[in-house]
Amino acid sequence: MIKFAKWLSYSAAAILVLLAALAWTGGAINWNQELPYELTRHWGEKGSGPGQLNDPTGIAVTNTEVFVSDARNGRIQVFGHEGQFKREFGTAGDGSGELGRPMNLTIHDEKLYVPEYMNDRIQVFSLAGESLEIIGGPGAGPGQFDAPGGVAVADNGDLFVADFYNHRVQHLRADGSFVKQWGTTGKTGKGAGEFTYPTDAALAENGTLYVADGYGNRVQAFDAGGDFLRKWGGPFAMGIYGPFKGWLTTATSIAIGPEGNIFVADFYNDRIQKFTGEGSFLTAFGTPAKGPGQSEMAVDVEADGTVWTANFADNSVEKWQPAKN
Repeated sequence: MIKFAKWLSYSAAAILVLLAALAWTGGAINWNQELPYELTRHWGEKGSGPGQLNDPTGIAVTNTEVFVSDARNGRIQVFGHEGQFKREFGTAGDGSGELGRPMNLTIHDEKLYVPEYMNDRIQVFSLAGESLEIIGGPGAGPGQFDAPGGVAVADNGDLFVADFYNHRVQHLRADGSFVKQWGTTGKTGKGAGEFTYPTDAALAENGTLYVADGYGNRVQAFDAGGDFLRKWGGPFAMGIYGPFKGWLTTATSIAIGPEGNIFVADFYNDRIQKFTGEGSFLTAFGTPAKGPGQSEMAVDVEADGTVWTANFADNSVEKWQPAKN
């Protein structure tokens, strides 16, 4: 009995050490961690005028312009890289060209894809702001949405949509026709290929699909054929949230850098986390929220590696670049 008690105490100690290691590393040890990024530009304030923002929830960049989802104002605002206001389009509403709380933005083939949280659809615009197409509508059936949060677009125009309240990711053709889905409609889950309020999706050059599993507090990855590859975020990526390296507390946006690294907006931790494509933690950076609410809501990455974020609490746009040694 004494030997068993000693064995039990040693086992408990070993488990605590393992959990501490997982807490520190997020479950993926990587000795080649990077320096944090530096904030090099910042603009914006709360309001409804040109250049002002009210709850920015999405961001997408070209080599000359920055597109921002100005959610509460029901519009998209476009800025130059130095912060100068250039134009806006959309007004609050549910008609063509109108927007109901635009979320994470995606630019593909000179078109802007805008998921609308309130209108349960994806609206496609030209980069000049002309409404081109509306995909989907409210519901839980194939090709329907309940508060879509983000969309990835393949080279052939196929869509991969994070369908928030339906707890699934849908694969659709460019015309909106249904192909398949991951996750069980209307049901949360912690297993591989299950979701808890997914918020965004991104496609790597090799076809790997990365999903920000929002309140699942993790990232899930699927290969080009749709098979599950891996998941990460907290111990065993089981939905446990926390502030440690590699852990997530509501993943609200995801983007892929030019070297295939994964950038995730870790909303309630006020930071962006950078991972390898295999899920190893590289670095974290962000702006602590100054008042009510959280800061880093959305993220996109330029071809040169510059990172852009939408600061939700501060109603601003931020530009980040790798720190110099």
